[in-house]
Amino acid sequence: MAATLCQVMGFLLSLLGVAGIIAATGMDQWATEDLFDNPVTAVYSYSGLWRSCVRQSSGFTECRPYFTILGLPALLQAVRALMIVGIVLGAIGCLIAIFALKCLKMGNMEDNIKATMTLTAGIMFLLAGICGIAGVSAFANLIVQSFRFTTYSEGGFSMFGGGGIGGLSGGLTPRYTFGPALFVGWIGGAILVIGGVMMCLACRGMTPDKKQRYDGVAYKTTSVPTIYKTDPRPRTTYNDSYKARSVDGRLSNQRFDYV
Repeated sequence: MAATLCQVMGFLLSLLGVAGIIAATGMDQWATEDLFDNPVTAVYSYSGLWRSCVRQSSGFTECRPYFTILGLPALLQAVRALMIVGIVLGAIGCLIAIFALKCLKMGNMEDNIKATMTLTAGIMFLLAGICGIAGVSAFANLIVQSFRFTTYSEGGFSMFGGGGIGGLSGGLTPRYTFGPALFVGWIGGAILVIGGVMMCLACRGMTPDKKQRYDGVAYKTTSVPTIYKTDPRPRTTYNDSYKARSVDGRLSNQRFDYV
């Protein structure tokens, strides 16, 4: 019962973690403009893995996708790859975990096969969570470096390389900070790791005992001691009269039955 509960809880947490990573990958607010001590408040910009957006004070938002792949930084492409790999591993793990649930009967599937499938799904969930956390952390490191360069350099620095945006430099260069997508990705990856660990722990409880058990019968001894007595009846004494005598008077081993 405990193994089944741990397996179901791990599957639900992993499913929630995969949904978090998918949501974080599709969100645009990975890096948001830092409005602290910013003289330009009429324009608010933010960017994600696939496009960058600008929102005006009137409420109008314009987004522009990244039309190039080779022109993007290698770190951004690596983050994309990590998030996609995490989503693929999580989806495959969910598919395997559905068939490995102990509460579902799938034909004549044995418990050891379900235990192996549960362990496989748990490992995939762990790898998916690690990929998601690594991708989000790498992008966060890129934001931190951009924030430092933009704050302390005089010429201005853009998050994706180059100089200032729109000819702005110095104190007018927009600074970017952590967006909501980063926190969604971190939480989703952590939940995936927890779900994968629970699935691996459930595998140990689902494995049948390999030691062969022998069902024996227990005998209870009586409290009264058993006393053995000798038989007083006389025993029949056998002699050598039934043996035939030879010619010289010796006893022979031959036996004759008289009718």
